[in-house]
Amino acid sequence: MLHELRIYDVVPGRLTALNQRFANVTIAIWKKHGIKPVAFWTEEFGTSNRLVYLLEWESLADRDKKWATFQADTEWQQKRAESERDGPIVGRIENRILRPTPYSPLR
Repeated sequence: MLHELRIYDVVPGRLTALNQRFANVTIAIWKKHGIKPVAFWTEEFGTSNRLVYLLEWESLADRDKKWATFQADTEWQQKRAESERDGPIVGRIENRILRPTPYSPLR
């Protein structure tokens, strides 16, 4: 099992729009494609316009297949475009694939 840590640096003033998109659109479309979110966070201290979340994957192949079908989903493309009608929401995305160590309790 792998986890993917994704960090979104949000355009100033657009964090609410991103949170609404995840809550009302993205998570439902992920469910359709079998994408499993683990948790979402905003930063109490640190960068103010940031959303951090963790996804769980069976393998890199699982991730690649499901992420590609999600990105190609016409409903996602339409809803994303609608949510960005007033301009971009995310300024920068950083993602990391995390593999548990042999002593990790998440194994």
